[in-house]
Amino acid sequence: MKFENYTIKDIAKALNLSTSTISRALRDSYEISPETKKVVLEYAEKINYRANPIARSLKERRSHSIGIIVSEIANNFFSQVINGVESIAYDKDFQIIISQTHESSERERLNVEYMTSRSIDGLLIALSSETEDISYLHKLKDRGFPIVFFDRIPQQFDTYKVIVNNQQGAYDATQHLIKQGKHRIAHLTSSKSLSITKDRLDGYKKALMANHIEFDPRLVKYCQYGGLHLDEIQKSIEELVQVDFDAIFISGDKLTTGYLHIVQRSNFKLQEVAIAGFTNSNVVDLFTSKVTAIRQPAFEMGKIATELLIKLIEAKHPITEFETQILPTELIKND
Repeated sequence: MKFENYTIKDIAKALNLSTSTISRALRDSYEISPETKKVVLEYAEKINYRANPIARSLKERRSHSIGIIVSEIANNFFSQVINGVESIAYDKDFQIIISQTHESSERERLNVEYMTSRSIDGLLIALSSETEDISYLHKLKDRGFPIVFFDRIPQQFDTYKVIVNNQQGAYDATQHLIKQGKHRIAHLTSSKSLSITKDRLDGYKKALMANHIEFDPRLVKYCQYGGLHLDEIQKSIEELVQVDFDAIFISGDKLTTGYLHIVQRSNFKLQEVAIAGFTNSNVVDLFTSKVTAIRQPAFEMGKIATELLIKLIEAKHPITEFETQILPTELIKND
C-alpha cells in the first residue's frame, strides 16, 4: 500500500477553499475566521496532515532544525543537557540533530560539516577533549552561522556561552574533603586543553591554598579522553598509589564512575579514600564507596543554550554583544 502524504492543495480541494486560506488557517492567522479554522484543523486532523518540512524550508530559507554535538550521549550530564535542549526546541517548532564526537576532534569537525551541509539553522556544541583548532568554526561564524557553546568552551570566540561555576564547584568539593581531615588530596581530571579542566584545577588549587596545604603536582592525573577508556583511569590510579593519597577530587561523570568501577573490582586498598566528584549520575549511589557529588544544572544549561541559539537564529539584525552565562553547582554530601 502506497503511503499518502497529503498536501495543502488536497485539503483545499476537499473543502473547496483556496490554498492560501488553508495555509493561513493552519498557521492560526488572524485573517481567517474561527469557524473556517475549525473546519480546516478538523479535516487536517482527520487525514493526519503534516506540513512538508522541505517545502517549508525552501520557502522560508530555514530548515527549522538545530544541531547539537556532545562527546557521548550515554554520559549522564550530556543526556540531561539534551533533554533541556529538546524541551525548548520542540516547543519552538525546531527539530534537533544529535551527534557524538567520542572525544575526537576529527569526528567533531566531520559532524559539523555534515550538519551544516544539511542546512541546520544553528549549532550547539561542547568541544571534544582533542579539540585545539577551531578555525573552521570561526569561518562558519564569519559567514553568519549561529553557534552557541556550552560546558566546554573556547576562550577567543565571540558568541553566547553557557557554563557552570566550575572553579567554585571544585573549590567546594576540595574544601569538603579538607574538612574531613584529608590533606593528601589527589585530583583526577580530563584533557589539559579543556576549559573545564583548567577551571576545576584552579578551584582545587585555591582550596588547598586557603587551607595552607602545599600543591603537589604528582597528585594531579590527566585522562586525555575523560574516562571514556577505563585503561587511562587504571593507569592514573596505579600512579597515584605510588605517591600516597587519602582523598580524591574527580573532575567529571565518566571519570567518577570509572574510578568507582576500577576500585571495586581491583586489589587496590582504596575503599577508605574519601571521594568528591563532578557527577550527575545516580549510579554512584550503588557503589560501596560513598561519593560527595558536585551536581550541575545540566537540564537548565540545555534550556538556556537553546534559547540563546534561537535568539541568534531569529535575530533581525546581527548580534554583536555576547555574554557567558554561569550557573551554580550544588554540593550533595554523602559522608
